[in-house]
Amino acid sequence: MNPREPILNPVSIEELRPTQMTVGFREVAEKRKEWRERSDQKAGEYLGKHMVPAVLGPKGRYYLVDHHHLALALHEEKQAEVLVTVIADLSALPKTSFWTYMDNRAWCHPYDAAGKRRDFDAIPKSVSDLADDPYRSLSGELRRAGGFAKDTTPFSEFLWADFLRSRVRAKQITDRFSAAIEKAMALAKSDEAAYLPGWCGPQPD
Repeated sequence: MNPREPILNPVSIEELRPTQMTVGFREVAEKRKEWRERSDQKAGEYLGKHMVPAVLGPKGRYYLVDHHHLALALHEEKQAEVLVTVIADLSALPKTSFWTYMDNRAWCHPYDAAGKRRDFDAIPKSVSDLADDPYRSLSGELRRAGGFAKDTTPFSEFLWADFLRSRVRAKQITDRFSAAIEKAMALAKSDEAAYLPGWCGPQPD
């Protein structure tokens, strides 16, 4: 199969298998709002421009390697199908070898909402079962606010989420999100964050 070969027939969102355990529900809510604001015509155009990358795994199942937030948002908005781009066909591999390969390629992220690594069996079987990680929402909003640059490093926003996890209180994210962003922004410009992908350096005086 040619890499990046699009599957021309839409794939049911319910059939898509996640390769991570969490998303940021706040970010999912924003994508739901964006979707609702589109007309039917623009919605179709949007889906055509946002094909979901996936790996064909054991038993011919499609495993998401990106756009988990979008897939969950569309599912919650009762959108039944998305277009899929298959980036690799690993359907011949047994389950254990499949996950080992996915892990070595950084195509999966088996970490829970506390940032703890779990067994691959703990990854949910459906996007509707993805758990909320508030720190993933915080890191996503931080990037959009200019706290760090978009980067090609796999799961870079989860790396930022883990950085913020021990430095911003969860209750602040829940009760005073704007204050949490302000604190996250200061942390993002500090030397503490210099090792993270997309770091933009300290704020000028």
